[in-house]
Amino acid sequence: MSRSVHEAFSAQAARTPDVVAVSGSDRTLTYRELDERANRLAHRLAGLGAGPDVPVAVLLQRSTDVVVTFLAALKAGSFYQPIHSAYPADRRQWIVDHSKATILVTDEASKGLGIPSVADVVLASEDLSDQPATAPAVTLDENAPAYVMYTSGSTGEPKGVAVRHTDALALALDSTWDTGNHERVLLIAPHAFNVSTYEIWVPLLHGGTVFVAPEGKLDIPTLGALLAEHAITGVHLTAGLFRVVAEEAPESLAGVREVLTGGDVIAPTAVARVLEVNPDLTVRAMYGATEGTVFSTNAAIRAPYTPGPVVPVGRAMDGVELHVLDERLDPVPDGTVGELYFGGVGVALGYAGRPDLTGERFVADPFGAPGSRMYRTGDLVRRTPAGEIEFVGRATDQVKILGFRVELAEIEAAIAGHPGLADVAVIAREVKAGDVRLVAYLVAESGEPDTGAIRERVRSRLPEYMLPAAFVVVDRLPLTANGKLDRAALPQPEFETAGASRAPSGPKEEALCRAFSEVLGIEEVGVDDSFFDLGGHSLLAMRLLNRIRAELGVELKINTLFDTPTVAGLAQVL
Repeated sequence: MSRSVHEAFSAQAARTPDVVAVSGSDRTLTYRELDERANRLAHRLAGLGAGPDVPVAVLLQRSTDVVVTFLAALKAGSFYQPIHSAYPADRRQWIVDHSKATILVTDEASKGLGIPSVADVVLASEDLSDQPATAPAVTLDENAPAYVMYTSGSTGEPKGVAVRHTDALALALDSTWDTGNHERVLLIAPHAFNVSTYEIWVPLLHGGTVFVAPEGKLDIPTLGALLAEHAITGVHLTAGLFRVVAEEAPESLAGVREVLTGGDVIAPTAVARVLEVNPDLTVRAMYGATEGTVFSTNAAIRAPYTPGPVVPVGRAMDGVELHVLDERLDPVPDGTVGELYFGGVGVALGYAGRPDLTGERFVADPFGAPGSRMYRTGDLVRRTPAGEIEFVGRATDQVKILGFRVELAEIEAAIAGHPGLADVAVIAREVKAGDVRLVAYLVAESGEPDTGAIRERVRSRLPEYMLPAAFVVVDRLPLTANGKLDRAALPQPEFETAGASRAPSGPKEEALCRAFSEVLGIEEVGVDDSFFDLGGHSLLAMRLLNRIRAELGVELKINTLFDTPTVAGLAQVL
């Protein structure tokens, strides 16, 4: 039995050396070639000091180099620490400084982003022919970290979740994947997002193939083309993306055997639509957290399917213990709402370098062996009579936006540093079914705050998905009788502009304005209004491109919208 992820991979490579392991637009590697390439890079990293408890920071565009580098870091005895290239520069630098990483693997496209404090920079494209093709001799404890991924933090700073080899292995070898439906998996998640653990290690530890999607944001036609071109059998789509695909192009999933979805509330109508169009497909509802090694529960849903009010997230993965508890950590009866805790397999080591935060969320497990811990999810759930878990809501200020977990306190901290603000609150509002947007409420010390400058401040400090869709100025923040923020008393935001934008001129601009208006749920849109300043995000962008395709009969790439987010700009492009 393998004690580490890379040992399990090496064993698989010995069984299937000539099978394609990873394929992308840059190269295709068999298991033998991937093993040898990773071995050579591992020696290069070891020569720079990589080894047990040493992080290898990874800042790469999405390519086969991501897979090679993750594997090489493990073979060198280190753990990999992915950094998203879309993060603002200050956030990238903070992560490296916090982890004290001195080794960075990057590529030509990402090198210019710069992380000045890193002493040793390795280009993924380096000629490594002078390095040994055999694996370095490394002794590693199975409880050593395999990776550290940074998530949004309630203290105003990101927090790094350290996941052990033993737990990453348990996920990759879970019996959920014994269906054979995950032989050809599409890597589309950012490699700094926990779902990449499934997309890489599940196929690779079962003799399958990872197909790497090209760098950049994907629109629905491109996603459908990738699924068909590579005969993908298993794919993960966040709940929001799954809903958009279900509504706009469910036929794009034809040929896929199994679609995993989760990370947020799953729409029953979306599941029904996908299974209606693709009756041979399995939709697998997944639930979990980075602190629980990606997935902790799952539920397979097949046709015929009659949608109910909610989609249960199912039963525990192998070795995972689920506890639905009250405030005193006593189990609640089935059907009663309580907070969900994970125990057993999958519970992470904790937050790297933050024993204080670890102690708050990773608590002693009264149901497990002495010394064992369980993770407090902050999610309210109930257990059905059939033994499945149903998600009810959140018990904390942590929310899911576009599949990413977001601590509202981190956004509030980024805004509060702007001069002239007396108070700040950020909440998540459901504008319409399945469309959740962040809204910031601002109280000024005096005068009128410059919301445009505040928006740019947040944009420069936080990832795109953490940027509020609206900034609302209020006289004060309403409080409940016990002194807490009264969310229900906060005014509804208006995702509108001040009205200074020009009206459309000609049928092309009129059609584009109409498409903007329908997708955003806004009565009037001017030709100079930015789609994203009006509350748009990547999932709504996919809907918009479909509307433009239907209305004007033209194909636009999603990156074009991000580069040119106004009606006037798009009209010029067309």
